Amino acid sequence: MADKGQTTWQRYVYPGLIFQSVIIGGGYGTGKELAEYFFGFGPVWGLLAMCISTFGIWAIVCSVTFEFCRIFRTWDYKSMMQKLLGRGWVYFEICYLILLTIVLAVVVASAASNATEVFGLPGWVGIVILSAGILFLALIPTEKMERHFALWSYVLYAVYALFLILTFVNLSSEIWGNFTNADLVSVRPDESWFVSGAQYAFYNLGIIPAIIFSTRHQKSRKEAVGSGLIASFIGILPGLFLYIGMVSNYSEILADPDTLPVNLVFEKLGMQWMQIAFVLTLVGTLMETGSAFIKAVTDRVQTAFLVNKWEFPIWLKPALAVGLMGLGVFISQFGLTGLIAQGYGTISWGFLLVYVLPMAVFGTYDIIKQKVPIKLDKSETIYAEALDSVEGFDSSDLVK
Repeated sequence: MADKGQTTWQRYVYPGLIFQSVIIGGGYGTGKELAEYFFGFGPVWGLLAMCISTFGIWAIVCSVTFEFCRIFRTWDYKSMMQKLLGRGWVYFEICYLILLTIVLAVVVASAASNATEVFGLPGWVGIVILSAGILFLALIPTEKMERHFALWSYVLYAVYALFLILTFVNLSSEIWGNFTNADLVSVRPDESWFVSGAQYAFYNLGIIPAIIFSTRHQKSRKEAVGSGLIASFIGILPGLFLYIGMVSNYSEILADPDTLPVNLVFEKLGMQWMQIAFVLTLVGTLMETGSAFIKAVTDRVQTAFLVNKWEFPIWLKPALAVGLMGLGVFISQFGLTGLIAQGYGTISWGFLLVYVLPMAVFGTYDIIKQKVPIKLDKSETIYAEALDSVEGFDSSDLVK
């Protein structure tokens, strides 16, 4: 009975916990993304934009993607996008690699900012600690990585929930006052809150291919669609906690774009112990974000070697991980605010074209047409066996 419960948890909740761990990233965890994409339209309209991102886009695309992967047995981004786009899959890979470098740069810049603002340390100290953690997680076996992500999610939820409670207890009048203040109108009158919410959703959906390895446990449409809906809710809930707390400092955050929004809230709370706990939790989460992106690339390369029956050099995976991490450190020099505003803003439209729309339209059509999971042909069986070697799970039930 216990084993059955664990399996049900893996099928419905694991993908959401891993999605949440990766999607928090540098800007979400520090409040930068929330300030950039939601705050400028006023507290209430920003909250509505967040709902559009989550329930109007994330829930649908996650559910369709998870079911697509279950039906067509695709658990790495190359095989999934080849099935969806054919030869056009390479355009997705270009967008993914661009997003990867931006995300790594964002998490590095976040670690450097927190090391300086919270602990008074040189930025490079935060960068070294973060990089070491990312490389460690990216190179451990998948099963251990899943367990770590899931366990850390509980820590993160506890800390973010405590953050929300403390802001409500100490700053409830400021939060409620800003939500009801009619004078806090949009400072971005030429932009649409709906479009901004959609844009936020599009580029964040680019991380799904980095976590689809976690959907391999699913055995039915109910599980795939259910886990997609759960993932969207789990993914945004810490962000909702953070957003509500940030509303207490609405005007200050808009007036000071160079300081991390969450640190402005902690300054008003005057609770350094909570700020330290929050930052330490955030650093652990940034490690998960970076490692998941790197793992998707190293697994994709390793699977390609195994499918083609080439010997995979033992040094190549760590070399790829170190190289990608180094690239992220280099790009982080452009600054956190610019990376989020310009980098994420531009790549979001790429993901709309090469992933969100194709999956919503063609992916749904393929699912309806196929109805039941495919039987793997010889080449796909080789792929499944290669995936066994990379991911460390048993695919024997897929080739019957």
